Amino acid sequence: MSRRNSINRPPTPDARDDDHDAPPKEPTLHEIVNLKLIESGEKERLIELVRQRLVECGWKDEMRTLCRAFVKTNGRDNVTVDDLVRAITPKGRASIPDSVKAELLQEIRSFLVSVAH
Repeated sequence: MSRRNSINRPPTPDARDDDHDAPPKEPTLHEIVNLKLIESGEKERLIELVRQRLVECGWKDEMRTLCRAFVKTNGRDNVTVDDLVRAITPKGRASIPDSVKAELLQEIRSFLVSVAH
């Protein structure tokens, strides 16, 4: 079973974007970096790297166990995907190993250095 890659959607426009008289908004540094990551294909590579590291460290199995426990506690017919996401997301984010975060940060830094030259 293959995983479907995430869909990169443009941000939802704000109501303020309808003001055609306003000067064009400068993109933020975050938006520029994100665009460079997407254009180069580096974002997908980094996403796959993080997935692999989370599987290797057992994080994915831990999240699966938490999901099953949540469903068992609340009853299969009483749980929606949204309920599951709300319950598990904070625990999942908090339990990502620092080594995975550090490796991702280093990879992003390396990418930024390479595109800056």
